[in-house]
Order: sequence, then structure tokens, then C-alpha cells
Amino acid sequence: MRIGAIEAGGTKFVCGIGNEDGDILDSISFPTGDPERTVEQAMAYFRSRDAEAIGIGSFGPIGVHPDRPDYGFVTATPKTGWSGFDFLGTMKREFGVPIGWDTDVNAAALGEASWGAASGLGSCVYITVGTGIGVGVYYEGRLVHGLLHPEGGHVLTRRHPKDGFRGICPFHGDCLEGMAAGPALEARWQVKGSVLPSEHEAWTFEAFYLGQAVANVILMLSPAKVILGGGVMQQPQLLPMIREEVRRNLNGYVKADELAEGLDAYVVLPGLDGRSGLSGALALGLRAWRDSQG
Repeated sequence: MRIGAIEAGGTKFVCGIGNEDGDILDSISFPTGDPERTVEQAMAYFRSRDAEAIGIGSFGPIGVHPDRPDYGFVTATPKTGWSGFDFLGTMKREFGVPIGWDTDVNAAALGEASWGAASGLGSCVYITVGTGIGVGVYYEGRLVHGLLHPEGGHVLTRRHPKDGFRGICPFHGDCLEGMAAGPALEARWQVKGSVLPSEHEAWTFEAFYLGQAVANVILMLSPAKVILGGGVMQQPQLLPMIREEVRRNLNGYVKADELAEGLDAYVVLPGLDGRSGLSGALALGLRAWRDSQG
């Protein structure tokens, strides 16, 4: 079986072909430009590959409710040219196959639940920390939507007492994304986070904010696993610091063996080695195909 997958990020698109076992058989990537040209590149990739279904995990915000007029659209995004673009409709007009659709970070959560760090578990939360911060929620076998879809990157945070940075979020200033996403690191310290030494104060601040986010996720959603991905999480010193902040924030309140015995196996990095989003899009496509079979 051949399933197409699109991880549609704000910086780059990754397109691939996989199978029902979660194996990625082939993939390409290219920069995210204007919507017509970028989606045409994606469609050109799939035209000769005989996909039986396609899954799309897209940057957002997006319309996720099939009964609403904005379903399948990229909605109020700051990404130039993409607001109001009918992404899913464009793909459906080109390909007569089932197409699954969700946010990129929800897709990553599904990928990790299907074949990665949360495989075999009933729930997980995936937090990506990169150009932005996103939160995907997989709960009792389904991806969580509600009024819209989770926007956990914009939750409010307590400030670190030594941090005078105003935050960069154009909507909220010092929300989680405004304080801890990759561009916030660069704006605060005037260099990219990837060049900051491991002992730099930046990582103390980063762990402080991300530790709050993880603790809040545990208190609100009680997932079986919390997974932290994205480019910022490639700093090896950061995950242990975040775990320590989570422990400090919870302060023994949540009584669970997974927390009492240490957070090393509970707050983890992705298990799919950089393929969480693409694998999740594959899983969306597989679900769409299965739904089409009745």
C-alpha cells in the first residue's frame, strides 16, 4: 500500500511516500514559498507515485471542522500569502483519493503515538519548539479539536525573575512562543540559539518557560507521555533542565509512578528521529483511507 504524506511547515514542505507500517519509502523537501507555487511542487511530486491516500499536516491556524466553511483552509496566519488559501480543496481537486487533514503538530503527535515514543499508549502531547511553538494532543485514540484546534504555544507564562525581555509574539508579547521559540532566543541574545554555549544563561530561561508549559500540560491533560521536538530541542543540555523545572513546578502534587520514579521516561524527545511530522501525515492519510472503506 502506498500512502502520500505532506508535512507542510512554515519554513519548508516535506513530501513523502510510505506504507501502512509507517515506513517512509521516499521523500523530498523544498522551501515554503507562495501557496500556489509551493502546493504545485507538492502535487507534482505525487502525480507519478500512485498514492492510494494522502495525509497533510499543515502549519496553522487551519480550519479543522468539516461542517464549517473554512474547513481545509489556512486561516489567519502571518505567513505571507497563505491566509485564506484552500489547501485541502486544491489537493482534492487534483487527486481523487482520500485525504487526511490536521495541524502539523497534531500530525506529529499522531506519528509518535502510531510508531514512535508514545506507541501503544492511549494519549500523548507533542510540543514542538522551533520557529514557533505548537502543541499537538492525542487522546483516547483521536486528535483533539474543540472550538478550533490546540494553540498551546500561546499560553501565558510566569516571567523568570531575571528576564527583562518583552517577548516577540505580535499578539501576546510574552506568551510561551513569544519568550521561548527560536526567534525569541535570537532576538533576546542577538545570535541564533544554535551558537550559544551550553552553559549560557539562555538555556536557564528556556528551561524555565518550557518547564512551565510541560507542567501545565500534565495538570490540564494528564497525558501518558510528553514529547518535546523541534530545532531548539536539539540542544542536549536542555531536556534535563526542563525535567528539573517540571519537577519543581509540580512540587510533588501529582501522584503517579511515572513522575515519582523520575521524568526521564515520561518527558522525552521524539522517537521518530526527525520524522514525527511526516510519519504523522502518513498516519493521517492511512486513517483517511480506512475511513473511506467504511
